[in-house]
Amino acid sequence: MRQLSLFTLAGLLLCAPACSSSDEDPPGKAAPDAPLRLTTEATLMPSLLRLDPADTRSPAVPEDRAAMLKEGFGEWMDGPAEPFQTKAPPGVTPPAVGAAPKRLLRFVHMPDLQLADDESPTRLCSFDAPGLFSPAFRPQDTNICHMLNAAVKSVNELHSIDPIDFLMLGGDNADSAQENEVNWVLSILSGAESVECDSGDNDDPRKGPNNDGKDAFKAPGLDVPWKWVTGNHDILVQGNLPVSPAKNLEAIGATSAAGTRDWSQPGGPVVKGDVVADPQRRLLDRAEVMSKVAADGDGHGLGSAQVQSGKAIYTFDVPGTDLRFLVLDTASETGGSDGLLRQGDVDTVIKPALDTAVADGKIVILNSHHAVASMGDGTGLGGKQQPDAVLESAWLSFLSGYPNVRFSMVGHSHANKVRFLETTAGVGYWEVMTSALADFPHQLRILELWDQDNGFLMMRATNVDFATYGDTVAKEGRALGTLDFVSGWGDGEGSGAVEDRNVEIWIEKPTP
Repeated sequence: MRQLSLFTLAGLLLCAPACSSSDEDPPGKAAPDAPLRLTTEATLMPSLLRLDPADTRSPAVPEDRAAMLKEGFGEWMDGPAEPFQTKAPPGVTPPAVGAAPKRLLRFVHMPDLQLADDESPTRLCSFDAPGLFSPAFRPQDTNICHMLNAAVKSVNELHSIDPIDFLMLGGDNADSAQENEVNWVLSILSGAESVECDSGDNDDPRKGPNNDGKDAFKAPGLDVPWKWVTGNHDILVQGNLPVSPAKNLEAIGATSAAGTRDWSQPGGPVVKGDVVADPQRRLLDRAEVMSKVAADGDGHGLGSAQVQSGKAIYTFDVPGTDLRFLVLDTASETGGSDGLLRQGDVDTVIKPALDTAVADGKIVILNSHHAVASMGDGTGLGGKQQPDAVLESAWLSFLSGYPNVRFSMVGHSHANKVRFLETTAGVGYWEVMTSALADFPHQLRILELWDQDNGFLMMRATNVDFATYGDTVAKEGRALGTLDFVSGWGDGEGSGAVEDRNVEIWIEKPTP
């Protein structure tokens, strides 16, 4: 049964600006902007408890969605501050901080943007259901471009308060390997005078500018460098199916077989059959994605080697420190949503990079879309088995030879999670997973790495609720994402346990 929180009245006062997604149900009273806050100060949380089992009404049906919004499913309130939880490897007790601790690095981790062309013929909206198939339809898909733009502004504000070295993506930046989606990602992160996340007809669900997800907006772009990470959605159709001539014809064509949104109708209902075609939905293969990213700004970590290979495997150093990042490409162009590491890439690119890091005396931070537990052999929906796949046990055994690997940043599972991975007895590294911007709780993380002057490193991870800066579309997106969560249709694991959110994780510095 749905329960009202003690602060439902406060939630009503904070109602998101739109209590419906259609022209027939105009936006309600404008809510105050959500401020930019670290969750160590306060946390945005739903005013209602999540339903279990899920509501029988579907967020994909405009009338159901409007009714749930009017019942408060999209309302939020201020929750309590969350202090840092301290974690160390099993059996390890860090000593007192030394006399001269030093912050080595401050960066942002923001995985799983999943900027979706919500009118694409390749979408699978008709499969939407609570649980495993909940990603098939997100009511906030139309708003995610604006939500990302608000997150960019939030990072810029955080940077103005305390400098940030760079922003690290976490893969699944686009939703379905489409050219228009990748263009939107680059435009919002790097800045553009006008970004319009629309396809097919020039839709305007609510008449007038700056009031719906199809309206053009100015993107200021990040004030800090940003680094690319490849996810399965960046190179696969709907994150599962290989790019092929047949799938490309479907993407740019005029027929939806599995359901997409029709914004010529109030509320953008899910429809099958005839849709408006658009050549800008062209599917990109690996090399084309790498080429587009490499040609944007400073290349965001990519260069000729990555364009040639089609894989975003690269390294970069943090100036003035002994830190080196190694970015891995775990997406499988042969299909399937699980991660795939190939033995050939390990032998020819990854092992030499790690050997060089050892020779250079570098502490390594890995970055990939998939966690180790999500590594597979290429099978799964849309995929096929790859005989050279490096599975979890083999990967951890390989890393046992590199005790200078101390941390790994991952995404994919849309949840906050922090765990220690043991490679050999007494040796291992921390894997830090950050939840998705695309799904509730719509957060990003600030990571600070400290040398504690006592033989230990400490990584401080802080979740952040982005501000909306007067953008009613971004505010509506947060309301719709909250509705998806509260209704029981969206992913319920995103926030993670309290010990997976604001944490300080300790590990010994590697011996030179």
